[in-house]
Amino acid sequence: MADKLDDATRRAALAELTEWTPLEDRDAIARTFKFKTFNEAFGFMTKAALKAERMNHHPEWFNVYNRVEVTLTTHDCGGLSELDVTLAKFMDKAAG
Repeated sequence: MADKLDDATRRAALAELTEWTPLEDRDAIARTFKFKTFNEAFGFMTKAALKAERMNHHPEWFNVYNRVEVTLTTHDCGGLSELDVTLAKFMDKAAG
């Protein structure tokens, strides 16, 4: 089970994840990715899904055409964990 990030680690992680927004109503981060086409969005989702499955840590997400809205939180610990930070960094890189 993952541990919830302490305040200092959370602040440091959010400082690195500049495209991600902390949610006000829960301990989670969100980002909207926009691509040129549906195929690019779907390719991104496929890469992210394979990584998430290897991590056994799955995002909450929503896709319409070229837009993918992602929310990351770790339900087991009730908030952000290192799993979320790792997956967010992977998604940032996969999106290009």
